[in-house]
Amino acid sequence: MKRLLAALAMTLLAAPVQAASIQNIDLGKRAEVWFAEDHTVPIVAFNISLPAGSAYDPAGKAGLAAFTGAMIDEGAGNLDSKAFHEALANKAISFSARAERDYLTISISTLKENAPEALHLLQLALTHPRFEGEALSRVRTQMIQSLQQEQAEPQRVASRGFMRQFFGGHAYAHPVNGEIESISAITANDLKSFARTHWVKNGLKVAVAGDITAPVLVKLLGDTFQPVSGASAPQLPNVGRLGAPGVHVIALPVPQPTASFGLPGIMRHDPDFIPGYVANYILGGGGFSSRLTDEVRVKRGLTYGISTSLTSYSKASILQGSVATRADAIRQTVQVVRDTLSEFAKNGPTQQELDDAKTYLTGSFPLAFASNSGTAAQLGAFQRQNLDIGYVARRNAMIQAVTLADVKRVSRKLFDPARLTVVIGGSPAEGRGAPTVARPPIRPATAQPSMPGPVTPASKPADKPVTGPVTAPKADKKP
Repeated sequence: MKRLLAALAMTLLAAPVQAASIQNIDLGKRAEVWFAEDHTVPIVAFNISLPAGSAYDPAGKAGLAAFTGAMIDEGAGNLDSKAFHEALANKAISFSARAERDYLTISISTLKENAPEALHLLQLALTHPRFEGEALSRVRTQMIQSLQQEQAEPQRVASRGFMRQFFGGHAYAHPVNGEIESISAITANDLKSFARTHWVKNGLKVAVAGDITAPVLVKLLGDTFQPVSGASAPQLPNVGRLGAPGVHVIALPVPQPTASFGLPGIMRHDPDFIPGYVANYILGGGGFSSRLTDEVRVKRGLTYGISTSLTSYSKASILQGSVATRADAIRQTVQVVRDTLSEFAKNGPTQQELDDAKTYLTGSFPLAFASNSGTAAQLGAFQRQNLDIGYVARRNAMIQAVTLADVKRVSRKLFDPARLTVVIGGSPAEGRGAPTVARPPIRPATAQPSMPGPVTPASKPADKPVTGPVTAPKADKKP
């Protein structure tokens, strides 16, 4: 364990991976493997994606993909749950899985010498999962308890409600982790059937980074995935309508409602995606430098945080944002969001805003490759977006090539407030309308005159400031 901790510390000092060092590893036509060789520290990281996300959940069994994924380290072969976890702990192997909309993503990080054991355990989990006994009951209980807790959280309520409204009858509409009723009804046979048809190597994507050579990796991966089923997962249905324009309220007795809002986005392979990505950063993705933060927080003191993200799934793309505020200010806040979208669609950003966005987006990109785990995660995200291996080398140049005219053109198409879907988790109270002229933030009643800040909610602040919509994990998603 001490060796592992020391090696992990060293990774923080490792130089970012060079784009030219990323290799394609041949594992057959049905799988895609990218490899970044790096011998700085004796650690190997794997990011493995299977066509087993929540979009594949059968009707009436929402959460099946997530439930199955949560059971992946709960026993396999002749190892029960306790023995499987002990095998991981004895070799200090980090092993986790997370279901997203389109994929189940498995992350493994291990010392070089323990990589064969780590992948042997992965092979057991994929080919001989147990799905039984105490582990099954425990994971089900944990998922239900989490879902019960989410029913009282405005951000979760708004985000889940937004996806239902935005995607209608498509599989993207239901929550990744399902509903209490569906999780309660899922059986061990359901889990086994889902794993058999979706934990397959047809569509497998593997990203590897670290202290291993290509020949050794080829043999290791070949041995690992050779017994994995070569079946094909079913095709996902196309999305019909996108969005349900208007404001939809899910009543909740909380002092600080959350609004989840969004628009149809731009598909990842559309030439307008990169200009749209830059436009989104300027509008709402850039934290304190974004237009929405300036209009909603800085000028009007309506929130602690507001952000947007542009996310592409296999069958749809969505621009989604989130903001929390007082119950008597939520409708005012939504109106300011609409007005800001409208103004941005009409006039776009300034040249200075564009230049600043390019500087940040290109300058921060190497940070995603500052460790083997980060590199594998980032490469895996690009694989799931069906990008080619050369994208890593081209990405910053593509952002630098975006012009002000590009951003203005795409903004007119993307930020149409008439298409805006808004779902409020909470109960709006009567309040004043949005001010027509922006003004400095209102100080809290208890604040000293020399300490201006955003208006304080009617009761204590939320445990965590709202920083963005609840979507797929963002740490490994730098377009």
